[in-house]
Amino acid sequence: MAKLTIVADITVKSDKIDIVKAELEKLIPTTRAEEGCQQYDLHQDNDNPAHFLFFENWESREAWQKHMNNQHLKDYQAATEGMVEDFAVYEMTHIA
Repeated sequence: MAKLTIVADITVKSDKIDIVKAELEKLIPTTRAEEGCQQYDLHQDNDNPAHFLFFENWESREAWQKHMNNQHLKDYQAATEGMVEDFAVYEMTHIA
């Protein structure tokens, strides 16, 4: 199985930054403990605080898909419903 890199690109409503940031931070310890998670790092844009990126590395696509179906992600989605303006996920392959 090939290692999978994920870049999750999240832009939130400007009046919801603190709420969404707190909810994103809650995901980190649980996700890092998941089987197959090699990296799960959250970043916030220095020029646009409403823009967040997760950089993730997973042992396999299967491990990432299992992560995507976990309850803590469903809880995050429920807690931030209507607060996210844009969300995109990019599946990447490490080259060098």
